[in-house]
Amino acid sequence: MVLSEWPFVIAIHSRRLLLMLENLYNFKTELNQRGIFFCFSGPISQDLLVEIGDTLKNKMKLEETNTSTVTKVFAMFVEQVQNIIHYSAEKIPLDEPTAELSSGIVVVGYDNPHYYVLCGNMVDDETVDKLRQKLTVLQNMNKDELKRYYKEQRKKKTPDDDSKGAGLGFIELARKAVRPIEFDFQKVNADYCFFSLKTII
Repeated sequence: MVLSEWPFVIAIHSRRLLLMLENLYNFKTELNQRGIFFCFSGPISQDLLVEIGDTLKNKMKLEETNTSTVTKVFAMFVEQVQNIIHYSAEKIPLDEPTAELSSGIVVVGYDNPHYYVLCGNMVDDETVDKLRQKLTVLQNMNKDELKRYYKEQRKKKTPDDDSKGAGLGFIELARKAVRPIEFDFQKVNADYCFFSLKTII
């Protein structure tokens, strides 16, 4: 690159930085408009889950949210992050043997009169049908059916694909939500889909 081209390159770089800053503000504004008061995207661990969960509880208590609601939102948040940890196809290995971080996104917001929790992560394409079938069954159950189904599943031997406890977790989410759970699978490429899940408290 010749020296005379440098001012042009610097101008482009500066413009890109300015756009990033403007987009960040616009993103924050949109979050506020949608009632979203917490959003995290990136690698997450059990330790980080605990720290973020405590922060959420304290924030809601400061806003004088009733204890029952705080407990329900916290439980939903924990369960949804656990799903990211269990199901995310994006894994980051750590130095310790068998240790790894799972990547995803989790959002908590308020849409009067309800709170909601959204989570999303990449999943292997081969797991999509199993997840879709499992969630569709839960989506179509009423509260009494979910209660019976939960008891039945607890009595059964845990299947291999639910060895980390995520199967019962989905049932818990459906039981605690005030409306049927919502979910979606967006095709990313031949191997992966983006799995998103929403629960309303």
